[in-house]
Amino acid sequence: MAIKITDECINCDACVSECPNNAIYEPDEEWAYSDGTALKGDITLLSGGSANADDKQSPNSEEFYFIVTEKCTECKGFHDEPQCAAVCPVDCCVPDENHVESEDVLLAKKAFLHGE
Repeated sequence: MAIKITDECINCDACVSECPNNAIYEPDEEWAYSDGTALKGDITLLSGGSANADDKQSPNSEEFYFIVTEKCTECKGFHDEPQCAAVCPVDCCVPDENHVESEDVLLAKKAFLHGE
């Protein structure tokens, strides 16, 4: 499953630099699939939809740092555990029960994001 940041976040910024997929954004920050990935231009998403990887998307939160589920791989293929959770001083990076994904799906997402 993907990781989410709860409203207990203190906006410390510790998690951002740890994410190998650039899936963590500051409050009120627009995001794009191409940010920190190999994705460019028109893409077919793993869900079957389509998007332009460079188009800016609306922020998921205006108050707290947030993780873009479509880019979160729980660090599979990079690390043994989610790095955001490992460095979070208030333990607000937790599994997102609304986005349960198998290890195979997470590894496929990693390959998709990084052109592997």
